[in-house]
Amino acid sequence: MSRFQVMTMTDAAAKRVREIVAGREGATGVRVGIKKGGCAGMEYTVDLVTEADPKDDHVEHDGAHVYVAPEAALFLLGTELDFEVTRLRTGFTFNNPNQTSACGCGESIELKPADLKALAEARGTV
Repeated sequence: MSRFQVMTMTDAAAKRVREIVAGREGATGVRVGIKKGGCAGMEYTVDLVTEADPKDDHVEHDGAHVYVAPEAALFLLGTELDFEVTRLRTGFTFNNPNQTSACGCGESIELKPADLKALAEARGTV
């Protein structure tokens, strides 16, 4: 039986997380979350982690560690974290089934929370 993870990450995202951590002394991974802001109402956040919060959900892929802030878990359930390099943008992307819309520039999103019961069942706490 595989361990439940709130979200997943691609090989490209895992590689970028490992690069970020390798360049920062004391870093163990990155924390993803959400905050209010932007024209669509919410924005994704990505911050460096030097000490994991035991309340965070932990996602590991190929040696890369991502922590999901507890207040973001319902909004990020089922999300795939990716990393892309294009002519116009380089950065993490979020393929999120809970995203209902985004602003024109893509920096701000509108999210609906996932079903709390589905999250509890996936975690095996029901």
